[in-house]
Amino acid sequence: MRFRFTTLAAALVAQASLSAQTSIARQPDAGEERHLSNIRQLTNGGTNAEAYFSKDGQWITFQGTPEANGHACDLQYVMKTDGTELKRVSPLAGKTTCGWFLPDGKRLFFGSTHAADAACPPAPDYSKGYVWGIDPFDIFTVNRDGTGLKRLTNYDTYTAEGVLSPDGKRIVFTSLKGGDLDIYTMNVDGTDVKQLTTTPGYDGGPWWSPDGKQIVYRAYHPTDPAELKDYQDLLKQRMIRPNKMDLWIMNADGSNNHQITHLGGASFGPSWSHDGKRLMFSSNYRNPKSRNFDVFMVDLDGSNLEQITTNTEFDGFPMLSPDGTKFIWASNRNAAKEHETNLFIADWKP
Repeated sequence: MRFRFTTLAAALVAQASLSAQTSIARQPDAGEERHLSNIRQLTNGGTNAEAYFSKDGQWITFQGTPEANGHACDLQYVMKTDGTELKRVSPLAGKTTCGWFLPDGKRLFFGSTHAADAACPPAPDYSKGYVWGIDPFDIFTVNRDGTGLKRLTNYDTYTAEGVLSPDGKRIVFTSLKGGDLDIYTMNVDGTDVKQLTTTPGYDGGPWWSPDGKQIVYRAYHPTDPAELKDYQDLLKQRMIRPNKMDLWIMNADGSNNHQITHLGGASFGPSWSHDGKRLMFSSNYRNPKSRNFDVFMVDLDGSNLEQITTNTEFDGFPMLSPDGTKFIWASNRNAAKEHETNLFIADWKP
């Protein structure tokens, strides 16, 4: 699920300041991004995000709206990591999100609404503030050349945000199929579905650790009765308000589930360092009313928070290449038009 960058600034609301459980990030000098070198822009125009590497690090898949495709909402694409051999792999219909390559790199899966409706899903009711629409995604698989499209799930409700386990055997994903936005795992053929989270609220963006033993995710678990009622009322209308999210972590079977950041604002899009000892994510905790999201790193216990990007608008959806040498993310930097979001790749310096 993606932020709609054009309305984010006006909609996000402030939350409590950083708790003592999470240390304050080092304040870098203006323009300093010491972990990144040789930054290259991979796309030009539209909105492009959630770019994820194939297992061999040679390909990426992403969702985007290149202006030439004639379609108003995100579709799924693949390309080489140098930006060449760009190809759309999803139908020219519906809306897609969250693609991921299977182990051989020749096939991938992604969430799409095209089976429910060929048109783009309608925008949510913004009279209720900044809200996300919970669109009827299901998960599909397809060959890297766009052929052989197959449906993997048949829930006809929000089912997306899939990530493949390191051993290539299971997919972790978020679904509304049980009446709340919870995290599940299943075999790559869609069998043996297991529910991992049950706390009322939004659980999303799950990502396996490099050893496959843990899963990090973003969550909003309202405990105030009024906030919980607001969340549940919006959910009945297939909407959520994504203003407050922190990172949680659990074992791959759902045990030892616990919160690891207490930042306030919206923290999302978590992934892992190459050695599995730190987490990467995006947050606007310093100014929760703004759309200035930056990428941060943090230890698994929520300590040693460090800022990675310093662009004054949006930076998010970070991922390291499988060999730990490249860093890919989405950013508003260098935009030719306001709120344009492109993909960037850099050499990673630990």
